[in-house]
Amino acid sequence: MTEVGTYVYAITREPHGSPPAELTGVGGAPVRTVEHAGLVAYVSTVPLEEFGEEPLRRSLEDLDWIGHTARAHNHVVEAVAETVPTAPVRLVTVYTSEEQVSELLARRHDDFVAVLSRVVGRREWGVKAYAEQEAAAPSTEEESVGGESPGTAYLKRRQASLHNQKDAQRHTVAQAERVHAALAAVAAASLRHRPQDPELSGRAEWMVLNGAYLVDDDRVDEFTAALDALRGQGIDLELTGPWAPYSFTALDLDTAGPEAPDAV
Repeated sequence: MTEVGTYVYAITREPHGSPPAELTGVGGAPVRTVEHAGLVAYVSTVPLEEFGEEPLRRSLEDLDWIGHTARAHNHVVEAVAETVPTAPVRLVTVYTSEEQVSELLARRHDDFVAVLSRVVGRREWGVKAYAEQEAAAPSTEEESVGGESPGTAYLKRRQASLHNQKDAQRHTVAQAERVHAALAAVAAASLRHRPQDPELSGRAEWMVLNGAYLVDDDRVDEFTAALDALRGQGIDLELTGPWAPYSFTALDLDTAGPEAPDAV
């Protein structure tokens, strides 16, 4: 007989009946709910031969496995978040039984309630900013100025090129800071994720801002208008969302307290 575990996707405060029959999670398993202490966990059954501690350690080194597991996880979280305020749970959070999930809901009740209260009436939006990264490439033509040797003239041109490149980078970074500050002023909370490299972003340009913004539903138009006003200033701004509030509901379930983002 295959041993199974209980995979947890998200926590909510409001019972919303049974999930739709067609809502499936990782491995195509149907999603169900576990209710306890006024909270609701959305869960499904997974085989421990794949999601137990040792096999999971190996699977987490397989990017294809992580990719399809993350897509299934996010599908459930976004479906739940469309209907009720939702606290997404970290990818591949697995307990050995529904009783353990109920114990989690009781033990971390106040933390979950605080997190869910923070996101009521709000969704997460993402803004990425990209800029061309100019390479320092001085002319290699040998010419002398004022009696300088060609080698000295080349080194001076290279130093000037590097200096200009650094000035341009500082200007771009400062511009990204202004974009973040302007958007954060409209949001209920904000944070900056680490910029992604081109392999992950899929774009050749330099990512100078990877921001997340928790925006009141009735201020979305104001937020997008603020973003549009910042366009056309030398950096390309990309808006995504709305998303379930992953960036603003992080709870380390192995410790006692929530990881709160920077409130604005």
